[in-house]
Amino acid sequence: MNQREIYSSRILNAPLAKVYAAFENPELLKLWWGPEGFTNTIHEFNLKPGGNWRLTMHGSEQGHYENAAVFTVVIPHQKVAWQRSTPPLFAMEVAFLALEAHQTQISFNMIFDSVEACEKIRTFVEPKNEENFNRLERVLMDD
Repeated sequence: MNQREIYSSRILNAPLAKVYAAFENPELLKLWWGPEGFTNTIHEFNLKPGGNWRLTMHGSEQGHYENAAVFTVVIPHQKVAWQRSTPPLFAMEVAFLALEAHQTQISFNMIFDSVEACEKIRTFVEPKNEENFNRLERVLMDD
């Protein structure tokens, strides 16, 4: 990892297949993607290399945030990567790793073109990624 990257990870008490399903299924993904208090409308989710992901994140207090990305890598149960096409621009890699039968590590690695672009949002993104993982844990418990 270098100064152009923001890396976050969490060990979840759920099997790999269940964690991956929470990402690959847009009906589950919309329940946990983003910071606390946000809701999502997923307009397009074509999970394959070259496929589009378009969503609107709705802030709890104000704002609607349009997000668009193109998937670059999809290796089921291992790694999904995409390039954002709406600001802030960065490449995102989500990795899934089975640790034990009922334990999985998920990681987010955000890769920016410059140190400046990365540092501009690092202090905001790092705690928000943790909120994202908290939301995922709740979805996994509910399922």
